[in-house]
Formats: sequence, structure tokens, C-alpha cells
Amino acid sequence: MKTYKLIPVFLLLVLASCSSVTVYSDYDKNVDFAPYKTYAFFKPGIDKVEISDLDKRRILHAIDNELQAKGFTKSENPDLLVNIFTKSREQVNVNQFSAGWGYGWGWGWNPWMMYGNQTSVSTSTEGTLYIDLIDAKKKEMVWQGEGLGTLTKNVDKKDEKVAEFVNKILAQYPPVKK
Repeated sequence: MKTYKLIPVFLLLVLASCSSVTVYSDYDKNVDFAPYKTYAFFKPGIDKVEISDLDKRRILHAIDNELQAKGFTKSENPDLLVNIFTKSREQVNVNQFSAGWGYGWGWGWNPWMMYGNQTSVSTSTEGTLYIDLIDAKKKEMVWQGEGLGTLTKNVDKKDEKVAEFVNKILAQYPPVKK
């Protein structure tokens, strides 16, 4: 009976580990985040980001949506400046499978056993999106969120993937002080 109780816990852990974006955040513990109500994008920083203008627009649009859902207002005289930057790298995954079937047990040669080795190689692009929130008056970073995950080249899914990255990163804001 004990194994039946562990199965739901195991499935929950497996499903939780399947999240395609891993997030981290850091913040200035001396800052009160409650007064921040308005934002604007930090154009000089965003212009330096080396990604396509289409991807920049996707990211900025997703940030707009998330911040407005949190009650923020875009302003010409903002409390916070929002900056982004990105990194990417190619991941190469090599998987080797061995299979056998037939009669027998243990090591040794058996005429009834068949073995096969198969190797597969795949590549993917892993990307990191950083979102920085800067106190507009002090010109100091007060919060940084980071999302790490696999990127897609499928144009139809890019908006969805960018929205997932931004949503999970900004779910960490405002920080919960312990």
C-alpha cells in the first residue's frame, strides 16, 4: 500500500520538473517596492541587446502585459526603468541506447540474444532573458529576474514562448521578504 501513496508524489515531481523555463531573481533587500507604480523602458539599454527587432518587440510587449496585469502604468515620468538583455548558446545532446532480448541471464554469449546500439544526436538553443528593474530617480538596479530555457525557431510559437519566459520571471516580482 505504501507504494501507491508515493506514486502521486512521484508524478507531481516529474510534472514540476518538466517546466521549460527556470527562473531566478535577486533584489536589494533595503528597498521598499510598494511605492513603485509606473514604468518605462530604458531605451539606451534595450537598443544594445543583440537580438532581432521582432524578438525585442515580443519581449517588450510581454513585459507590458505582465506589468499592467500587476497594476503598473506606463509613464513618461516613471518610478522604474525596465531594461533587458539576453544570452544564448547551442546545446548538443547525445543519447545512446542499448537494447537486448532473448533467453538468458547475466553476462556471456547466448545465440538467442540480439543486441543493438543506437546513438542519436540533437541540438537546441538555450536562451537566458534578464529583466532589470532600475529605480528611475536613483539610477540604481533594485531587482533582476532571470529566465533560462529552450528557445524555439517556430515562428508560430515564439510569442507563446516569450510570454512564458516573461510571465515566469515577473511572477517573482515584487519579492517576498522573509
